[in-house]
Amino acid sequence: MESVAEELLEELMSYLRDAAVEEILPRFRSVSSDSKRAKTSFDDIVTDADIASEHLIAEKLRTRLPDIVIIGEEAVSEDPSLLDRLSGADLAAVVDPLDGTWHFAHGSPMFGSILAIVSRGRTIAGIIHYPVLGDFLIARPGGGAWHVGADGASTRLAVAGGGSVNEMQGFAAVHAFEAQTRASVALGVLNFSRVTSWRCSAWEYRMLATGAMSFCLNEGMNPWDHAAGILIHAEAGGYAATTTGQPYRPTVAKGHLLAAPDSQSWKAILEALSYR
Repeated sequence: MESVAEELLEELMSYLRDAAVEEILPRFRSVSSDSKRAKTSFDDIVTDADIASEHLIAEKLRTRLPDIVIIGEEAVSEDPSLLDRLSGADLAAVVDPLDGTWHFAHGSPMFGSILAIVSRGRTIAGIIHYPVLGDFLIARPGGGAWHVGADGASTRLAVAGGGSVNEMQGFAAVHAFEAQTRASVALGVLNFSRVTSWRCSAWEYRMLATGAMSFCLNEGMNPWDHAAGILIHAEAGGYAATTTGQPYRPTVAKGHLLAAPDSQSWKAILEALSYR
């Protein structure tokens, strides 16, 4: 598949909407110790809503596109070898059914559902749904990035302008970097107006694509966190690459990812972060 038609895009959006209505929102603010558990660390949480919504989305995808390879965050947590199928797949769906689970589990509405459609290592559609608000961010290559409201109204998105580094605001989860990198990043963030971490890629990409924040430095490259968001960011006019200058692709598994308003700002931000 070279592209995602408008009709299919709307169907894909409906799958995320259905998962929110049927599996996510009914469990919101009713998470108990019996319905959540730790994965890789005490604050890396999975809930019944994560698992049930991923199953529902996967079922709908397989019914509509029987040959699709599904790379779900929770499925990969159980079987990491699933990730190996992404690079060679003619058509794949990369799914984070409930991004921002920490927020969800603690009663905060700052969570979302992310779906990227990938063909031979290239993202051909990116969708982020915000269950509490009922709206979406969407993009397809060459078609621009769009906010689609709960009422269906569409507004084209644009990233922030470049400007001076000391006036920029951005995201960087300093604590998550390796020990040898953490200190220089921690000092580097002092060169900006404000740097924070929202521990939710769905919302951080929303802030980037709407121009509310200028940049995001990510320490991880999980495709369910970035494949959809980077396409949306790029179609909103942004520029992203690994900190070694490698263009982003969903199949890039290692490195740190920096998203910025443009290539010139990208270089200035990387320098200001004292990254090494």
